[in-house]
Order: sequence, then C-alpha cells, then structure tokens
Amino acid sequence: MGKLRGFFSKNQKINVLVMTILIVVAELSRFAKLETVYPLLMIIVTILGGIPIILRAFSALRYRVISIELLVAVAIIGAAIIGEYTEGAIVVWLFNLGDVLEALTLRKTRAAVKSLTEMAPQTAEVIDSVDDATGEVTDIDLVDEGDLVLVKAGDRIPVDGQVKRGTGLVNEASLTGESRSVEKNLDETVSAGTILEDGTLVVEASRVGEDTTFGKIIELVEQAQDSKSKAQRVIDKFAKYYTPLVMVMALVFGLLTKDDELAITVLVLGCPGALVIGVPVSTVAGIGRAAKLGVLTKGSASLSALKKVDTLVFDKTGTVTKGQPEVVDQWWAPEAGDQDRQLLVSVETASNHPLAKAVIDKLAQEPLPVDDNETIAGQGMVAQVAGHQVAVGNAKLLTNHQIDLVAVAQTAPAWQAKGRSLVYVAIDGQLRGLLGISDPLKDNAKETFARLRELGYTNLIMLSGDNQATADQIGQEVGMSKVIGDLMPADKVAKIKKLQAAGHKVAFLGDGVNDSPALATAEVGIAMGNGTDVALDVSDVVLLHSDLGRLPLALMIAKKTVVNMNQNIAIAVLTVALLFLGLMVDSIHMASGMLVHELSILIVILNGMRLLKVR
Repeated sequence: MGKLRGFFSKNQKINVLVMTILIVVAELSRFAKLETVYPLLMIIVTILGGIPIILRAFSALRYRVISIELLVAVAIIGAAIIGEYTEGAIVVWLFNLGDVLEALTLRKTRAAVKSLTEMAPQTAEVIDSVDDATGEVTDIDLVDEGDLVLVKAGDRIPVDGQVKRGTGLVNEASLTGESRSVEKNLDETVSAGTILEDGTLVVEASRVGEDTTFGKIIELVEQAQDSKSKAQRVIDKFAKYYTPLVMVMALVFGLLTKDDELAITVLVLGCPGALVIGVPVSTVAGIGRAAKLGVLTKGSASLSALKKVDTLVFDKTGTVTKGQPEVVDQWWAPEAGDQDRQLLVSVETASNHPLAKAVIDKLAQEPLPVDDNETIAGQGMVAQVAGHQVAVGNAKLLTNHQIDLVAVAQTAPAWQAKGRSLVYVAIDGQLRGLLGISDPLKDNAKETFARLRELGYTNLIMLSGDNQATADQIGQEVGMSKVIGDLMPADKVAKIKKLQAAGHKVAFLGDGVNDSPALATAEVGIAMGNGTDVALDVSDVVLLHSDLGRLPLALMIAKKTVVNMNQNIAIAVLTVALLFLGLMVDSIHMASGMLVHELSILIVILNGMRLLKVR
C-alpha cells in the first residue's frame, strides 16, 4: 500500500491532468450522444482520483486522525453504490486539483541547511608557532581548541578564537549582517565563517566545528524549521470536526428513514466541493496577486500566520538601510578643488579598503597613476600621486603625520554621533577634506513605516548587529518603537523568543545568512529579495527587489486572503446546511443537489478571484 500511495503522490500532477482530459472527453461524448462512453470515463476518473484519497484516509485512520479524505472516500464509494458516477468523479477531481494547487504554492526549505553547511569552512592552515609563515592544511574536524591557525587575506576564518599575531580587516556580514569591515588587532576575537579581507592573522582556536558561532546558526535554523513543520493545513483542522458530524448525520438519516440510498445521498451531498476547492482558490489568487505586486509567499499557512502578526521585528543592514555604504556628508577646505578630489580618488582606486568604493562612486573623478603607496594597518594609506603626498584614512593617521585637524574639530564628532564612518584627506601635509560615510535608509523607508503605523502596527522593533549608536540613529529616523544593537544571531533569536513568550506573534525581516535563524524562529520570516539564498529559503514571505515598501501590501493581502478563505469555508458549510435542509423537507434530491454543489463551487471561485484586484 505504501508503494501505491507513493506512486500516486509522485505522479499527482500527471494524474490530475489525465483526470481533467477524461472529464473533458466525457462531456464531449455526452454532446455526441455516446451514452456508454460518458459513464465509463467518469468511472475511470473516480478510480484514478479515488485511490489516492482512500489510501490517505486509511493512513490517517491508522494514526487516529479523522481527515476530510475520510469523508470524501466514503462519499465516492457511496456515490458508486447508488450509480452517481458523475458526482463521484467531480468530487475526486476537485479534491485532487485542490491538492495540486496548494502544493504548487509551497517550496521545501531543507536546502537552506545545505547552503549554510557549504558556506562553513572545511579546512584550516594549522601552524606550530605564532611566528610560522606557513602551516599544514588540515580538515576542520581535526582542529582542536588551542591550535594556532594561519589566516591570509581573502580566506574565510575557520574557527572562533583570539588574534595572536597580525592585524586585519574582517568582513563579519555572515554573522552580523553589517556591510562595514571591522579592524581586528592583537587579542581581539574573531569568528568562524567571517572573511579576512585585508591583512594576515594568527588565531588561537577557542571553539571549532559545531561549537562555533557559525555552527550555532546552522543548528538554530534546523531547530526552528523542525518546529514549524508540524503546522496543519486549514482544511485538516476543519475536517477534524466536520467529517464526523456529516457521517453521524448520514447514519441518523439512515436509521430514522430506513432508506440506505438517502443515507448515501447525505454523504454525497455532505462532501463539500466548495470547501475542497475554496481554500486553494483563495490561496492561489492571493499568492498570484501578491507575486504580481512584488511579494512572494509560500502557501496559505504563511498567509494565515502573517495575518495574526502583531509585532514586526527588523534587521537593519539591507532591510531598513540599503546595505551599501555611501558618502552622505562632505567637508572640503576653502582652497580645495577638483584636483584634490582627483588625488583622493586616485589613492582610493589603489586601496582595497571596503569604504574606498563608496568614495570612488561619489566623487566620480578620473584617477591618476599612483607612483608609490604604503598601507598602514588600522589607519589608512599614504601615497605619492602626481608629485603630491596624499594621506587618506582615519584621524589617527593624520595625527601621526602632524596634520592639524582643528578645522573639523566640531564637524567630526557631530558626524560620528550620527553613526558615520570618517575618511580624512590630507595633501602635502594640509587637511583638505573629510567625508562621512554611512549606510543610508532605503528610499521609501520612512513612508513604509508611516504606512505600517496607519495600518495599526505600533510594535516596531529593530535588532541589529551594528553598534547601538548607529542603530539608534536609524531607528529614530524611521520611528522604531525599540532599537537593540550589538547583537549576534543567537541574541536575535533569544529576543524573538522572549517576545513570543510574552504572547506576541512576530514577523522578522532580514536578508543575510546571519538573519536565517531569526527568520526561521519567528512565526513569519520575511526575506528581502536580494538577500542570501539561505535567508530566502528559510523565509515564509519574500519581498522582491528588496523593496521594503511591499511590506504593508504583503500584510494587507494576507489579511484579505485569509478573510476570503474564511468566506469560502462559510459558503461551503452554508451550502451543505441548505442541502441538508432541502433533504429534510424533500425538496432536494441528488440531481438538484449536484446543481447546488456546482453553483457553490462557482461562487467560491468567483469570490477567490476578487483577490486579483487587491491594490
């Protein structure tokens, strides 16, 4: 039986297609007055569609679960007994079609864990002494706590540990989501999965393998996904009560009237065709309209969960902000001109610092050849360009070169208070410029948050891996109700669980690998469309093109779709109730009952299609 069920499950779409073709051919044969062909084809449809339903109903009963499949199975068997092959065929076709429509809206997310695993470092270059220049490449599973690991520029750091030699710039986006690289010096900590963009480090391992921060991310995603997989479909929940009720009613009718055919008629008419197709139609229409407007959702369960959300939690970088550093403030000395800007661009072109691109893009000058340059770790670069000495870096670099910074004594602290990264420019020993670099808000961020508040969402929280001052600045600009910075991925998960324990229904918005545990833990994970594959896989909703402005629309469509689903369920139940009432007063029989069924199906389809006009 297991193999047979597996066969039908694997070929469900083909089976529905064959059933559809047979029904069309059967209707054509009726027009052609081929009287024997029509019932034969309908019997074949009933068998093709009925077998998988009966198998699923039996399987559910083995686990003491009363499902809608049980009612459908009894109904189609009853219809066959009294010779109503058309009713049985239409019922099983609708039921199987509903399953296919629902399945088409869902995507499996187990590939997310595989993607994370592939990103985890697999080897490490282990050395015997802090001063060693080369080591032995070792499988990561063989690295122990206390081992010394050599990490070169461009390498992914393989362990959690402390820097024992060297300095470098580390991109921690995989953990914190922040686009800015962090300078690492002696005795500072580094984490597995982050990338050393510049410099060379010797790291003493403190945690390896599954115990690293990156390993914990994978574990958290797995745990959260497993807990989510237990959610039941809407129809299954309804069927828990509806199926026994109809079967009891059929039994009562049969006992009271001593009419077996009437009892079977109750079962057949009690099988809610509108219910079978109603929820999938609403789901597909809602999902289709959302997709057309830039919102992808993963099935009716995601929409139902999104409707219940009362707390929206946001990552900062790439979600509320653009995720790309930009020059947002400039100060230039009165005597500075285009030549000074050209010299700055020339030096930044020769630099591999992560902020250099932001400067180049902003100033848009043609670079000159750099004759000589020296990178000073943790400070910046000094270069010779067209006969000029150009120093580009932080305040420490210019102070060490005895350059007077009095001209920006008030400007620099004010920009830092706004969360800006500062780039000083000195030419031939004189301060010529100061640039403030920041990750700016998305263009529609303020309008989006204003719209969210209009919709009644007042519990707006930002959880960021960035420092508290920068996070606070962004939070104030958009009107967050609460901002928490300096968080690691596990910290975000803990904050979300705390909100859930307090009774809140949480949606989390993020875009990076570091956000995947939080996305999977929240009742609804909402990923930005330009985010990582992992973030997209574990999320329930995706905002295409990373358009934050689609969020209010997603929330609105979710509410309207769930309301539409409930309307269709109500229509289906009301239809059955009216049919039963008609049976009791002897005004409804099998033929008229089938007509009412068809009309109710048409009504729920038309009702579902209204979602295609949602704006």
